[in-house]
Amino acid sequence: MNPIRFKTAIIVGACAAAFAAPASAGTQNTNLGVSATVNANCTVSAAPVDFGTVDTLSATAVLGSGSVTVTCTSGTSWTAAADVGGGSGATFATRRMTDGGNTLDYTLFRDAARTQVWGDGSGTTFTVGNTGSGSAQTFNVYGRVPGGQSSVPAGGYSDIVGVTITY
Repeated sequence: MNPIRFKTAIIVGACAAAFAAPASAGTQNTNLGVSATVNANCTVSAAPVDFGTVDTLSATAVLGSGSVTVTCTSGTSWTAAADVGGGSGATFATRRMTDGGNTLDYTLFRDAARTQVWGDGSGTTFTVGNTGSGSAQTFNVYGRVPGGQSSVPAGGYSDIVGVTITY
């Protein structure tokens, strides 16, 4: 091949490469999946029922109230039940606060009229229920210490009632 022709071919080839159309960049699309699982969950807390000072010589009942606050995941149905407490021989209708070996009877109710004994739903007891909203839901607990417990000695009486939230 002629050297001049060879150089010309190289120059023409280089120019053609320099002015050639650029390579086209491609695009691709996809979707990115995002997921999460929200489990049903509840928390519970309580403000105690405080009867204050009780005159056991009086025939008049002493009333008190407290509250339970339940916070459950939105849409989660829940039920609050109460046990009989820790006093020896206690029942739902007659719970017992204690001071050493001494007891002071009381009852807890889910209604202000104090007609529906709060318990575990067995027998004649009632539970409290609702559907969670994601915000705190508070319900009142009403108590009554019957009057006329004159054989109960002076002292500081207390009890612990277990509250169970089922959801």
